[in-house]
Amino acid sequence: METARVLVAADKFKGSLTAVQVAERVTAGLRRVVPGLEVETLPVADGGDGTVAAAVAAGFERREARVTGPVGDPVTAAYALRGSTAVVEMAEASGLQHLPDGVFAPLTATTYGSGELLAAALDAGATTIVFGVGGSATTDGGAGMLAALGARFLDADGKPVGPGGGGLAALAEADLSGLDPRLKGVGLILASDVDNPLTGPKGAPEVYGRQKGASEEDIAVLDAALAHYASILGPEKAALPGAGAAGGIGYGALVALGARFRPGIEVMLDVLGFASALARATLVITGEGSLDEQTLHGKAPAGVAAAAREAGIEVVAVCGRLALEPEALERAGIRRAYALADLEPDPAVSMAQAGPLLERAAESIARDFLS
Repeated sequence: METARVLVAADKFKGSLTAVQVAERVTAGLRRVVPGLEVETLPVADGGDGTVAAAVAAGFERREARVTGPVGDPVTAAYALRGSTAVVEMAEASGLQHLPDGVFAPLTATTYGSGELLAAALDAGATTIVFGVGGSATTDGGAGMLAALGARFLDADGKPVGPGGGGLAALAEADLSGLDPRLKGVGLILASDVDNPLTGPKGAPEVYGRQKGASEEDIAVLDAALAHYASILGPEKAALPGAGAAGGIGYGALVALGARFRPGIEVMLDVLGFASALARATLVITGEGSLDEQTLHGKAPAGVAAAAREAGIEVVAVCGRLALEPEALERAGIRRAYALADLEPDPAVSMAQAGPLLERAAESIARDFLS
């Protein structure tokens, strides 16, 4: 009989465990039932928060830079580097976690720090940059990012417009001639699990504005300001998939930095060396905090399961809560899902005790699939 080799390729359980911790707990639970089991761990991410951590766990070097946070305060942001490839996560510089005491700034939050983080990767010699976008506090169409890289956005008096999406309403001229010339020699991959356009009913302000503190009035202001911004920079790219990612930073990268959009999990599986790890496995365990409809639309577990199914390798999943029917799981290539909510129905307790509960779930997987 073939020796069992398990690959644990799961995303974080948001709010309770990092992807690295998920892998550690699953491994501990499996080995409690099958001592000495061969387990390989490859924490994964889909471009959102946790992307740099996944790259570092896969052997990239963690680097840090001091950059401008979304409301103008300095923050320390990390990126990952291996050879000439960098993984840059915009949430590290411009994410919701950097808002002081959770005070939102929907009209003025800026992606300037994300541009500074990209510049830090250029300074480190990166010629391929995977730019993971998600978890942003911003809706500025990437204008702040471009300004940090040398672009100028001026009002009718020739003065720089104010920060954030709100300031773009006053935009009269966009001068991209000062963009960092090193960008021309870089392959920039826009990695996101979001394929929304920039504006309109499925655009960045309407779909994601509320989670960044925008009122209905703010959403209308931001949508009009971004449409105006796109009319000056180039409206044809505003409808492209990913243009609306992370408050429209996707649009800024597509229109001015020559970025190529790819689903975040596909890019990250390539970067992390998933194919070679998969070739060594007889069972794959994936997962994330909530397995739901969103999971099926480009989230990490769906990407892992699709790749494993193509290779003919069985996949099971772990999650905090499960909101998918068995048929939906089967269609995604997941044989069975083990939810912490089945072990502990109280969500607060389940999140607080996620580690031990996950070990118990992994013991069940070992009994059902490995012993």
